Amino acid sequence: MAQKNQYLPPIVFHPGETLAERLDELGMGPKEFAVRTGKPEKTITAILTGRSSITPEMAVQFEKVLQIPANFWTKAQRAYDEYKAREKRAKEIKAAEEWLKYFPVRAMINKGWVKEAKTKEEKTEELLGFFAFSSHNVWENYYYERQLKVEFRISLAHTKEPHAISAWLRRGDIQASKLQTNPFDSKAFKELLPEIKNIMVTHPDNFFEELQKTCLKAGVKVVYTPCLPKAPINGSTRWLSTGNPVIQLSDRWKRNDIFWFTFFHEAGHILLHGKKDIFLEDIDYSDKDMKKEKEADDFAVKWTFTEEQEQEVTELFEITEDDIIEFAEKFNTHPAMIIGRLQKKKIIHYSVGRDFIVPIEIIE
Repeated sequence: MAQKNQYLPPIVFHPGETLAERLDELGMGPKEFAVRTGKPEKTITAILTGRSSITPEMAVQFEKVLQIPANFWTKAQRAYDEYKAREKRAKEIKAAEEWLKYFPVRAMINKGWVKEAKTKEEKTEELLGFFAFSSHNVWENYYYERQLKVEFRISLAHTKEPHAISAWLRRGDIQASKLQTNPFDSKAFKELLPEIKNIMVTHPDNFFEELQKTCLKAGVKVVYTPCLPKAPINGSTRWLSTGNPVIQLSDRWKRNDIFWFTFFHEAGHILLHGKKDIFLEDIDYSDKDMKKEKEADDFAVKWTFTEEQEQEVTELFEITEDDIIEFAEKFNTHPAMIIGRLQKKKIIHYSVGRDFIVPIEIIE
């Protein structure tokens, strides 16, 4: 996008036209001018017809013959080249208008991810700047064709809403880039899990800041990214080129039980599945490995509310809220983890224990 108050002329002519006018003034033909400047006649003809550029070396050679400073020609050529580049860019932006329609741009503006823009052209430029891509074709190469497999190892081509999903993921990348941390240490991350579990159990008001700070000790970047329309993702795990893993979490259900289960699910991917995959929770994509998803689920169950513990709770004839509190203290978990599991399996009604479910409200 052009800088504010920058004057851009509606049209800029090739300097060859000015050269032709000057030669006409001097009564000098292209052949004579070629001989006087030591350049091939075909080169001079190409410049006069706008098919070739005046190089700095040529501008110096033209100086004495035409009695016009070299910087006049270099500036004229630069102005013309910039004009043609902007003209080409305008066509590319125009071609991207259809691509723009698929993104939840208004929601992205409301969240402050991109700036307010009036025209389609400005919106397209903002969106390309958000992704750090030069054109919409690059977006397709990255998210569909996976040309940069080191960074992005799955194709979104067969997901229902690839544009919204890519925007949510990109926001997570931007957030993660702002977090400073040490190299990833798998052993240290494992040793921090009990401490993280205690954050889950106590769930303080600043739980996310505590979670983020604790994970950074082991080189794990945890970011919170609000959901976008048409991108119903609970969480995602992927690896940066620095070798650091990123856990990206959303507020899709705004429930602490789902938030913490998702976190430990993503932690499971990091510790169990290495650096070869990217994982998107609750999204179907062609590379999805259901075996690894099951392993990550089992990992989350282990750290939140185990199957053995669940069996012990369900042996009761009738489960009361007092029972839930006692079991949560006994198992060192949050009551919401028990309530959420039992509700999901329809062992208890959704009206039971609702007060134990803590609403998730995080400011990005």
